[in-house]
Amino acid sequence: MEVIPVIDLRGGVVVAARRGERARYRPLETPLAASADPVVVALGLRSLYPFSTLYVADLDGIEGRGPDLATQHRLAAAWPGELWLDDGTAGSDNADVGLPPTPGGGDTQRTQMRIHPVLGSETLTSLADYESARKAAGATLSLDFRGDTFIGPPGLLDDAALWPGRVIVMTLARVGSGEGPDTQRLAEIVARAGARRVYAAGGVRHVADLHALRAIGVAGALVATSLHDGRLSRRDLEEVMT
Repeated sequence: MEVIPVIDLRGGVVVAARRGERARYRPLETPLAASADPVVVALGLRSLYPFSTLYVADLDGIEGRGPDLATQHRLAAAWPGELWLDDGTAGSDNADVGLPPTPGGGDTQRTQMRIHPVLGSETLTSLADYESARKAAGATLSLDFRGDTFIGPPGLLDDAALWPGRVIVMTLARVGSGEGPDTQRLAEIVARAGARRVYAAGGVRHVADLHALRAIGVAGALVATSLHDGRLSRRDLEEVMT
């Protein structure tokens, strides 16, 4: 199983997510990093385990204030592996997939190859919007839920033929809740997904949750809180990822 650490950005710092109630998010405090600076936190996660992928949720972009390109640049330069980036712009006319050249130059093509856009259903207004974005960006799709309610064009949830090869099931009410993942919903999505890889997001507490997710066919999990509070240890990660 693939475990992908998550950082949520707002105002240039990493914030601690809690049940998707973004007004309540505050700068992250973690034993893995000396501050909430995004690069410091990202490298702190790498010190726990050599993750190959980092998921970045740019809340400024997702909430319509415009993506934080400066912080995205810094993370792209510092993170040695892939970045999955949701900033609310993937595939749109204003999208900046792969990011523009960093100040001082550098291998822009290599950086672009390591940035994988995520299309969050909560930012899509219609199926036409989704189809345009998917064709332009080749993005991973995040099916976003708040409680039992799907946030996005209804037809997108109903028609699995529209889904790309990677699908995230984002249960916002479970994020940072300590309640465990929504295994029933995930099992339903896996059953409809065919050969697509399904990723769980929200609620993973410990290694037993990861084993339970793998047992129902989930390919990977996006995690944050359980890494910072120590409930998922390096030994746990080695157990499920090797």
